[in-house]
Amino acid sequence: MAWRLALPLLLFYAPILLCSSSQEVQDNDPSKLFKSASEMMSLRKYDGALGLLNAVLELDPNHSEAYRQRATVLRHRCRHKEAESDYNKFLELKPGTASVEKELAQLLQAQNALESAYSQSDAGEFSKVLEYVNKIVLVFSPGCLKAKLLKAKALLALKDYSNVISETGFILKEDEDNLDALLLRGRAYYYLADHDVANRHYQKGLRLDPEHSELKKAYFGLKKLLKKTKSAEDNAAKSKFRVAVEDYKAALAMDPDHTMYNVQLYLGLCKTLVKLGRGKEAINSCTEALSIDEELVDALAQRGEAKLLTEDWEGAVEDLKEAAQKSPQDMAIREALMKAERQLKLSKRKDWYKILGISKTASAADIKRAYKRLALQWHPDKNVENREEAENMFREIASAYEVLSDEDKRVRYDRGEDLEEMGMGGGGGSFDPFGGGGGQQYTFHHGGGFPGGGFPGGFQFNFG
Repeated sequence: MAWRLALPLLLFYAPILLCSSSQEVQDNDPSKLFKSASEMMSLRKYDGALGLLNAVLELDPNHSEAYRQRATVLRHRCRHKEAESDYNKFLELKPGTASVEKELAQLLQAQNALESAYSQSDAGEFSKVLEYVNKIVLVFSPGCLKAKLLKAKALLALKDYSNVISETGFILKEDEDNLDALLLRGRAYYYLADHDVANRHYQKGLRLDPEHSELKKAYFGLKKLLKKTKSAEDNAAKSKFRVAVEDYKAALAMDPDHTMYNVQLYLGLCKTLVKLGRGKEAINSCTEALSIDEELVDALAQRGEAKLLTEDWEGAVEDLKEAAQKSPQDMAIREALMKAERQLKLSKRKDWYKILGISKTASAADIKRAYKRLALQWHPDKNVENREEAENMFREIASAYEVLSDEDKRVRYDRGEDLEEMGMGGGGGSFDPFGGGGGQQYTFHHGGGFPGGGFPGGFQFNFG
């Protein structure tokens, strides 16, 4: 009865015992181990191949092909010194083998190129780093993790963020817990302003090594930046504009190189400064945003608004017109453009108040007194030596009085209406008080032919 109970166990363990016996034979057979190692190498399972080749050489220290294969694996991993030793061991066993001498020369090229790449990286010559790594190191040592990470660092320094993501992706497929690759990939996403993905990479790395200094710096730096940005936006929304300005500036100072994100910070700062009426600072901030993204319509429009504050009418029209062309459906931009064009037109018309030397709140009596004083001062017969200038000034004074002494014209002028286009005078072109030449009598009668009625009450001047 006992043997019947033991039979199932014997049937179960027999294949295992036979396999174990066979494995022991294989483990002691260098040729079979070498064959298995070659198969693993063809499948790119280099770590497994390396273990088998180590076993082969322990059993047979003179197995030349095992030295060569192990040198190939070590070279692939850029363990150059160890690979060089194995190539030399092979050549001791089989001196003059041309193919192995060539592989050894390639190994030395890869080793020197990697050293040069590190030197160029220290010197900040990142384009040269890529040349050494791509053209030499990864040609002869395609599995060199150090070279791949160095390449990713160089790409990051050159702001080629998409290729950093691609290169580190290949590394993480082989080693998903590689902390350097997680850090580099996270930074690439960070500089592309994809902060959520960047944060996931930083967090994964910190779960693997909570004390990793660079990952901690990157993670907490991002957290601080987002917190300060939110504070700026919240304060701007609550109309706490001065506090918002300081928050935006603090956020911008955290990482001046983070251009894809900073463009929005500059824009937010510009908008806030416009609301505060700080036109010059707003122009500078929007210009910074446009230097990063020249197609940013909001920045163009806000800079146009800022130029209105500084009375740069032509600059405002230029920016707002470009913004309107890029966003033709935006009514706010169109309204701002119309305002800028109106201000530009007004800036080019004559300032009658300035010509009479009075304020815009001057009374009718103030206007008459100013007109009388200036007309006497600039009468051509009193300015013989500069008669042409005096005639021009006298016409300007008369035109100014014609508009400002007429209440209806003055109201329309103050509203910004074009009196010349409306045929209401103000241009000084319909009046010539100098037809008879010098040395004659000028009579001004209130309500007469002189624009605005001449001097109050009528005056007669004889200039002989």
